[in-house]
Amino acid sequence: MAIGERIKELRVQKKLTQTDLAKLVKLTYIQIGRYEANKSNPSADVLQRLAHALDTTTDFLMKGTEDEAVAAQLSDKELLKQYKQVEQLNQEDKHLVKTFIDAFLTKRQLQQLAQ
Repeated sequence: MAIGERIKELRVQKKLTQTDLAKLVKLTYIQIGRYEANKSNPSADVLQRLAHALDTTTDFLMKGTEDEAVAAQLSDKELLKQYKQVEQLNQEDKHLVKTFIDAFLTKRQLQQLAQ
């Protein structure tokens, strides 16, 4: 997938028009359209502004790496940072964290059913 396709996909996911995104990054909707059609590539500065406006990273926009694809979908950057830290743990500790999360989510679901 090319950079323009990733820009468009994220823009659509965020329910933004080309005009909306253009205002956020201080460009024209025509230029956003050029990027999305892969007729032009954003400068480094514009790429950073696009990444910020689309809640993603410049790496994801340029390369579309799998790890960054996950980041692009998560709006809670603190949670993403914690997830990356958990990934560095040994298997036993990872299992413990997963158990805590499962227990918490199960408790929440039961509370919602009891309401």
